Amino acid sequence: MEKKIAKGLLSIKAVFFRPEEPFTWASGIKSPVYCDNRLTLTAPEVRTAIEEGLAEIVKTHYPEAEVLMGTSTAGIAHAAITGHILDMPMGYVRSGAKDHGRQNQIEGRLEPGQKVVVIEDLISTAGSCIEVVNVLREAGAEVLGVASIFTYGMKKGLDRLAEANVKNVSLTNFDVIAEVGAEEGYIKKEDIARLIAFRNNPSDESWIK
Repeated sequence: MEKKIAKGLLSIKAVFFRPEEPFTWASGIKSPVYCDNRLTLTAPEVRTAIEEGLAEIVKTHYPEAEVLMGTSTAGIAHAAITGHILDMPMGYVRSGAKDHGRQNQIEGRLEPGQKVVVIEDLISTAGSCIEVVNVLREAGAEVLGVASIFTYGMKKGLDRLAEANVKNVSLTNFDVIAEVGAEEGYIKKEDIARLIAFRNNPSDESWIK
C-alpha cells in the first residue's frame, strides 16, 4: 500500500522532487520536495486508492470510530469521501471560529464523548493537526487518532505528536516516496541520502551541496 500510494502521488506530481533546484518554503527553508495532495482530487484513480486506503486505516486502527473530522481545508474532501465509503458521519474543523452566525469552529454534528478520527492530507511539523485535535478535545470528543495520506517523519512533528499523545497512521511516508522516486527515475539513487538529510534537519542546507 505504501508504495502504491507513493507511485500515485509521484505520477500526478502531488509530490514533486527537485533536489537540484530547491523550493523555498514560507519559513525560508530550502526544500527538495514540493507536496500538494489537493491534486489527488482531480486524479480519480489515485483518489480512489487514497480514499479506500484511508477507510482501511480507520477500520483497522480505529475500529471504535464514530465520526470523521477533516482538517481545513485540505482534509475536508478526503474526510467526506472516506466517510461515504464507511457510511460514517463527518465534519470538519476550521482554522478559527467564524465571526458570524453561530461562530462555529467545528462544522457538522459532534456530541461530547464521541470517538473521532481526524483525516489529514499531510503532516510535516504537525502543528496544524494538533491544533485540530485540541479543538475537538475541548469540545468533549475522544480523539482516537489521525489518518493521513503522507507524513514527512520530521523529528519536530513526531515529537509534537508524542507530546500531545496523538497517534498518526499514514498511507505513505517520505522514506518510501524517496525510494520509489529513485526506482521510477524521478530522482537519482544517490539523491535519497540528500533527501533524508533534509528531512532529518531541514534547517541544515548542507544537503544542497
